[in-house]
Amino acid sequence: MELKHLRAFVILAEELHFGRAAARLHIVQPALSAQIQALEESVQARLFERDRHGVALTEEGRLMLPEALATLHQAARTREIVKRSSDGEVGMLRVAFVSSVLAQLLPQLLRTLGEELPGIELELKDLPSPLQVRALLDNSLDFGLVRLPLAHPGVKTRMLFEEPLVVAMPAGHPLCAKPIVQASDLHQRPVFVLARKFAPALHDLMLVAFHSEGVLLEFARELGEFTTLLALVASGLGVGLVPAQAASALPPGVVTRPLALKLPGVGIGLAWVGLESGRKQAFMRVIGRVGEAGGGFRL
Repeated sequence: MELKHLRAFVILAEELHFGRAAARLHIVQPALSAQIQALEESVQARLFERDRHGVALTEEGRLMLPEALATLHQAARTREIVKRSSDGEVGMLRVAFVSSVLAQLLPQLLRTLGEELPGIELELKDLPSPLQVRALLDNSLDFGLVRLPLAHPGVKTRMLFEEPLVVAMPAGHPLCAKPIVQASDLHQRPVFVLARKFAPALHDLMLVAFHSEGVLLEFARELGEFTTLLALVASGLGVGLVPAQAASALPPGVVTRPLALKLPGVGIGLAWVGLESGRKQAFMRVIGRVGEAGGGFRL
């Protein structure tokens, strides 16, 4: 049984006339007769009565008609799903992110993806950049929204937005009086920072940048989460260095000031290993369109 035989059967059942059915199928009448005969041999039953008065469905033909319609519908749906998958319009993508994307980039990406590619489902994971690299390399992750700079063999990156550091401090702290905190203002002042193992390149660049300003940065504590860091600041235990986007939702009693410190190449980027599937290529196109929309970051 072939799909073309089922199509011929359905069209003939609708027309009950070989000439009109053949015309709709864009084939000659003998070819239609051969297809119907092949289908009847396949199901081992007569599907049409043919006499000089015309063509009529047999009881077996009437029983077969809804099944043939359902089969053709399912075949068309299967073709559409496969085509959409090949075009990157359906399927699952595994995407990890760091906290700085929660305020703006991730919500914008989810909205745009839902509008343009509603058949794509994201499996989201909150992971630090080093763990994202590991997951990308062992193929348990498709894309990572990582903290840059990040250099690792086999992993490609693209800057999405630059992200300067800000100084988080309790309201009423002496540094609150400054519109911009200078690097020298933190000299011999212990600060809370993200632990190096979670963003080694950022950590090292920060130390180098402070050293170039003649400031030896002193760590009060190295922490694993910016939320924990900000909670300690809110408790009045000190000041902290936080990427600007990570400080977009501050706990009560915490304020931030820009830090006058040049950190070239620091920001949030997209990381991936390969773009072998249509889904991955479509995701890259959406990221590009979100950037073109001017969502506060750049490609």
